[in-house]
Parts: sequence; C-alpha cells; structure tokens
Amino acid sequence: MYSTIKGTTDVYFILGDPVEQVRAPESFNLIFATLGINAVLAPAHVPAARVHDFVRAAFSAGNMKGLLLTIPHKSLVMDMLDDCSELARLAGAVNAMRCEADGRLVGDLFDGEGLVKSMNNFGIGYSGKRVLMLGAGGAAAAIAASLVSPASRVSLGAAAEVALYDPTLGKAGALARRLDTPAGARVVAVDSPDPAGFDVVINASPLGLHASDPMPCDVARMAPHAALVDILMKNQPSPLVRAARGRGLVAQPGFEMMIQQAPLYLDFFGLHEAARAVERDAGFVRRQIYPAALQGEIPPL
Repeated sequence: MYSTIKGTTDVYFILGDPVEQVRAPESFNLIFATLGINAVLAPAHVPAARVHDFVRAAFSAGNMKGLLLTIPHKSLVMDMLDDCSELARLAGAVNAMRCEADGRLVGDLFDGEGLVKSMNNFGIGYSGKRVLMLGAGGAAAAIAASLVSPASRVSLGAAAEVALYDPTLGKAGALARRLDTPAGARVVAVDSPDPAGFDVVINASPLGLHASDPMPCDVARMAPHAALVDILMKNQPSPLVRAARGRGLVAQPGFEMMIQQAPLYLDFFGLHEAARAVERDAGFVRRQIYPAALQGEIPPL
C-alpha cells in the first residue's frame, strides 16, 4: 500500500473555485492507497480567469495523468478539448480531462451518470417519470442530459419530462433549449420550484451548503409517492433530506453520486483493474465518506 508521495508518483488535480468543499481527494486517495496505486489526487484552487493557463501548464508535466473539474470550470474548458463524449457535448460540460500521447485533450462527463447509477441502486424510478431539477448549472446539466439522452451509458430509460428551475434569469431556459432534442424526453424551464405533480425532485442547487440557506423547495407540496435526491456533499443529511424523510418520502443525499462515478473516472484514466475492484466493493469508500449519522445506511456493496 502506498502511503507517501514519491518521485515516481502519478499526479491528478481537481480544479475548482472554490475548492474546499470537494470530497474527491478523500475517496480517490483512499482508493489509490487501498489498491496499491502510486498516485495522488490534490485539490487546486484555480480562479476561472486562469483555468486555461493552469490546464496547459499542468499537462506539460510528464507525471500529470489527469484533471477532475468542479464549479465553475466544467463548462469553461470545453473550448480547449479536441474530443469529448456525446453526453458531455450535449450538456456542454466535462468533469474529467486527460492528455493523450499525441497531445490531444480529451474530456468526459460523469456527474449525471453517477447520479443515475445511484438512483438505480436506490430503486428511485425515473424512466417515464416527471423530474423537477432545482438548479441549472454544470451538475444539473450533466444529470438532466443523462436522464433524457439516448447517449447515456447507464440509464434504464429516459424520463418523460425534466423541468428545470433556476433563480438566475434565463439560465434554466438556455439549458432546456440545449437539452430538448427530438430523440430525448421533454425538457422545459419552469418559473417556480414548486414540486407538486413531480415524481422525482433533484436538488442540484447550492442551497443547503450554509445553515442560513432557505429550503430549495416546499417539501410539503411533494406528492406522497415522490422521491428526492439532494446532491450536496456537505451538511448531510441536509434540512431538505430530513424534511422529506419526515414526511415518509424516499430521500437520499449525494454521496452515492460521487461513489458511483469513481469507476467511470478510473476507466477514463486507464485504471481499469481499479475500476473493476471498486465496482465489486466500494464499502471502504462509503465508510470514509458517509457521516456518522448515515453510517447505518451504507449498502452492503
């Protein structure tokens, strides 16, 4: 097991602005150490205006094996890519980049597929259902694309409708127009976060990161059969999750979204044996990531 960084260590960065909220270094460094991979993932606080310079400089290092991206960089690096998956192109964002031997930059997007895989695991149905998406940023774009696009590699069937709400004027509408393709489900922008009439509610907004934040929606208006997923990685179980569970609804935090992405990232970076190992048993990652209040909910595999 590798426990120290050496001169032969492969390096990965996760870029964000801010970046202190990310949990990926905890999980990936645990995976590397547990599986005996001589690599490290470190956070890098990179201002949006300097992300292009940082990416070019990072990939000039011979032992730089890849980049993970979080807000606001997922869409900002799209013009740097020589190739990306169809799903990433539809969403207009990537959360992983690598540099090929010929210098080409390649990207892919796993946020949405991670969430869809987590809903599959939890038995939260979305195929043929109406979904309310709270937020219209990079994560929301990835999730919505995975729910509606035939290009999704993990979906069990497209949602019937994805309704996008964002308080920033025009943001939800722009995303809805990009995703509302003839081959996919109906994607619309709505002017209210009212969850009434929806089968699934997904909080992909930042509301809940701070104790003073208002609730993203009125849980009391959710249908008795509806399910909720709050993708926030901090302060879980969040007030939103607690309120939904208080009504007896299925409500899950976002930890599984990250954990289910791990094999996708590992495959993207060429670590195929590690990806299969995590697919077989990710319990060691869950035990580190899940807070004490949710340790009893860790699934067996």
